[in-house]
Parts: sequence; C-alpha cells; structure tokens
Amino acid sequence: MGERVDPADYAIIGGSSTFSIHFPEDVGFDGVEVLKAGVRFETPYGTGPEMKLFRLGDKRVWTVKMHGWRPEEGVPRGVASQQLFWVFRQAGVRKIFAEGGVGACNHLLKVRDIVIPHDYIDQSMRKDVGLGGPYLLIMRRPTCPYGRRRLAEAAEEEGLGRVFDRAVYANTDGRHFESVAEVQALRMMGADVIGQSMCPEVYLAREIGACYARLDLVVNYAEGVVRDWEHEELRELFFRESRAVGRILLRALSRTGPEEDCGCRDLRKDTLLRKENVGNREWERG
Repeated sequence: MGERVDPADYAIIGGSSTFSIHFPEDVGFDGVEVLKAGVRFETPYGTGPEMKLFRLGDKRVWTVKMHGWRPEEGVPRGVASQQLFWVFRQAGVRKIFAEGGVGACNHLLKVRDIVIPHDYIDQSMRKDVGLGGPYLLIMRRPTCPYGRRRLAEAAEEEGLGRVFDRAVYANTDGRHFESVAEVQALRMMGADVIGQSMCPEVYLAREIGACYARLDLVVNYAEGVVRDWEHEELRELFFRESRAVGRILLRALSRTGPEEDCGCRDLRKDTLLRKENVGNREWERG
C-alpha cells in the first residue's frame, strides 16, 4: 500500500515536551543522523502523520511529533494512533519510547518532576482501538521493565528534576482539563498523574509485539491539587525543557537492544474467541 516502510527496530513517539524543537537533530546528541524527514504513509486508516527516520549509532529509529495527532486535518486521536502503529508494525519496530506532559493529582509530586509510569487507568472513550490482530492482550505489566529502568537512569543523569520510576497514569480524553471533582475521583482510584496519550498506545504496542515505556514531565498540578496552575508556566516548561527530555530519550535508547528477556512479548496470546469445528458442531470458543 503506497510507499514501502523502511525497517527499524526502534521508535520514539514525541509529545508536548519535544514538540517545540526539531527532534532529534536539535538535541545535539552524538551519533544522530537524519535519514528521511516529512515522510507520510498511506495506511488502511487513512494517510498517516509526517514521520522522520534517523540513525542513532547503529540503530534505526522512526519518530513522530505529538503522537501523530492532527486535529487540523480532522483526524481523531484513536485513528491517528492506528495509523502510527500500523507503520510501526510494517517497519518491524520492537522497542518504543514515548514522552508527554502530565498534571499531578498526587499532591506529593512537584512541577518539573519526572515520572516513569508502570501502570494506567484508562478513562478514555477509545478502548476498542486496534489493528485487527487476533490476539488476547494481557495488561498485568503494561510497560517494559527494562525500558522503564533505562529511562529512569537516563533521567537521573540529566538532573532535570526528581525522578519517580513508578506512577499510575490516568488517561482522559480532553480536550479540556479535568474538573476538581474528576481529579478527586481519579486520586481515589489510585492515579498519580493525568494525561491523554498513554492509551491506546500501550494496547497497540502490545498488539504489534513491541515493548513500550514512557517518560512524563509534570508540567502542572491537576485542578484542586496544591495550587492553581498558570498557562505561562506551562508554556515555559514545554519550551525550556524540550532538549533535556530529548537527551533522556536518546540516552535511554542508546543503551537498549532489540532483543531482551523482558517478557513483554509473552503477554500477547492468540485469541480464544474464534470459531472452531468440533465434530459436526461449529462453536465459538471463549
């Protein structure tokens, strides 16, 4: 279907923290070479977002800005994720890092803290987004433990802020921020931070058999937590810390191999929901 997707074992999904720069070339990280830029692929879900292929040492990496979301083109977030992960599947991507900005609903967190989510609460309306793979996706360990460890180590070395290697990420739809009551409810459910991008990415990564880990910069307090956030502070964080977040991603990726005994791929099983013939009787197994 259209242009062939160049193979790559790795992918980085850019979010709000690297949106203001040309990633990865603006980061100034040794060993980075851009191979292709502005590439768009035709997918079964429509024309995909602009993507970039780069080399980091001997690693080939696909990357995209802002999770592939394109509201100006009328592409819903769920569809944008399908387009993006269809490309990743065609490329043979096995390791995915993502980043974003989040609001803190845990009152012990501070602005500029970095969290590496280990779990999530999906409050979005996009739970059925998939690529049609005949799989049962087990989400008892949704993010890769090796990927999380490398992101945490790289973030500690960067010294941007406090680093937390465990956090529960509550995924909401937006486009508005949550109300005070909604934030209180999410806190009672066990959420530490609130964002809009981990789901359905974490499901689609499992569906294509890829490891997924993400880094999130706390850019504001959620409504009703500690103090009211200010728009100017939010904007300043996105622009000021973009290169630091980019360095963390590239440093972690440089230490990652395509084949690791992390067990992520074992959490994708063949579906049990299929029709089989047993004698002369057709039945649905489930």
